[in-house]
Amino acid sequence: MLILVSGMEGVIKNYRRGRHTQNPRQAIIVVPGIDSRKKAFGLVGKKVQYCTESGKIISGKIVDAHGNSGALRAIFSKGIPGQAIGAKVQIL
Repeated sequence: MLILVSGMEGVIKNYRRGRHTQNPRQAIIVVPGIDSRKKAFGLVGKKVQYCTESGKIISGKIVDAHGNSGALRAIFSKGIPGQAIGAKVQIL
């Protein structure tokens, strides 16, 4: 597995989704220590990287806060697999 540059770590909680649809390019990310919408806006614009089991890196960008509890919405260059839900990501 590839070691990434140290930075903040977050956890992918789910795809961005609606009642009947989900978008695998967009993910909801939770970062420990970020517990308000105001703190979440401080991370908007930063890069995100998810490393797969095979070592492939899928990169994305934080585009907005999600809700009022500090969750973030990130858009990835490719769709992230279902195995990524619950996995850690690096915020650079």
